[in-house]
Amino acid sequence: MGPISAEVEVDAPREAAFELISDLARRPSYTDHFLTGFHLTRIDARGIGAGARFRVNAPLRSPWEDTTIVELEEPFKIVERGAGGRSNRIPTHTVWEFEPGRSGMTIVRVTHWTTPTQHIDKLVESLSLGAHYQQKRWKKALNRLRDILEEGGPGGERIAVAGGNRYLTGIP
Repeated sequence: MGPISAEVEVDAPREAAFELISDLARRPSYTDHFLTGFHLTRIDARGIGAGARFRVNAPLRSPWEDTTIVELEEPFKIVERGAGGRSNRIPTHTVWEFEPGRSGMTIVRVTHWTTPTQHIDKLVESLSLGAHYQQKRWKKALNRLRDILEEGGPGGERIAVAGGNRYLTGIP
């Protein structure tokens, strides 16, 4: 499926947008309307190797998916790779790009696509999630992200790794 792209213009510095998006512990604050059951895969939720696992709410099914940050070009681009679908056999790709906009604004663009290799996976994806439907979800996530950034807040509570050392993660 895809690629699906959405973008939004934000009245915030590019560095602030990059910092918020590269922190996977804050991802549910703007994607929880279609990504649920969010779990971190390691204690450090930032940087290359940081990862998360979550469910994608879909009309016919609710598959698990995971993502891992594989490339960071601060403050220009974040590249994520993962897998989803039945038995995690469908590769997923997400790219976040940050460009300077007009009058000090920042353009945030997300592009997401999957590359199913098996015919059954291609069929299930085409039946369960239309590209237009997915694009609307990402657009809503970017609008929520814009609201968080323009309010100047960090974007809600950070999720933590279950059983992680509370002293290392800053949780009392």
